Amino acid sequence: MDELKILVWIVIGIVYLFARKRKKDAEAAQPKRRPVESDYETETPPVSKPVTFEDLLREIEGSKKAQRLPEPVPEYVEEEKTDWKPYDYEEEVVEKKKPIEDTNYDYRKHDKIYETYENATKYAFVKPSLEETMKLEDTVVRFNQFKNYQPEPKSRIREEILRDLKDPRSFKKAFILSEILQKRF
Repeated sequence: MDELKILVWIVIGIVYLFARKRKKDAEAAQPKRRPVESDYETETPPVSKPVTFEDLLREIEGSKKAQRLPEPVPEYVEEEKTDWKPYDYEEEVVEKKKPIEDTNYDYRKHDKIYETYENATKYAFVKPSLEETMKLEDTVVRFNQFKNYQPEPKSRIREEILRDLKDPRSFKKAFILSEILQKRF
């Protein structure tokens, strides 16, 4: 069946090639002719819409306007020079604006942070350290203190089922489980 389809397509392709070649030969046999001016004249002129009275009136008025004299060319007259002098803004002295923020502000002179820091470092050397203050006798040691907070182990259903299936004495449970797990539909 597949071979028959292939043969049909091959035959269709060959017929198409022959038809195309015959068409090319027919075009080549006809001499190409140049268009003659008379060919252009025989074309139909574009259809124009009927002329209305308003269009005729506009055309007549337009021909009257065309007969008028051309507009005179404007002559440029040189203006008189005045005594005023242009104002030069660069010569004007502008006061410098004062900055909003004081850039020469020294925090050490005005803030007490640095003074507090220096006092704390001096006091730290005088104060006893943690090792000196802590004694081993003072610590309370209690074992299993947090045992109540540990999570209870979760019951593993899967492990119970496997244990029951392996045990030959629990045949009843195994039979019930097999009935539950069987696919009926």
